[in-house]
Amino acid sequence: MTDINELKSWIAQAEEDFTASKALFRLKKPLLSGTCFHAQQSAEKYLKALLIFKDKDFPKTHDLPALNTMCNKAGIITGLDLQQMIDLTEYAVRRRYPGNQPTRSEAKEAIQIAGNVRRFARSFLGLKK
Repeated sequence: MTDINELKSWIAQAEEDFTASKALFRLKKPLLSGTCFHAQQSAEKYLKALLIFKDKDFPKTHDLPALNTMCNKAGIITGLDLQQMIDLTEYAVRRRYPGNQPTRSEAKEAIQIAGNVRRFARSFLGLKK
């Protein structure tokens, strides 16, 4: 049985990360690494919220393609683009170090990808967009 409080907590954290991502991007001098990191975190938490909704356990992972596959196996056919999930996963850890900083264009795309995950998850869960 779905723990509604746990589900709400994951959704709230996903929303906070999505809001943080957009806010960091809109700064006069955008914080691009932070933008991308929080976009990835939002997508990750929304995918995990979907799994919680279906009473499915998941590992401690930042791997969005793996989480998306778990959703699909649980009967949640997301239709999310695999390459986009791979690209967004990079911002969880590896792209946060010096010498591999995202560009403004990449940060904008990260927000868009996270937005796609967010729209799907909120629609699936019956939440307002």
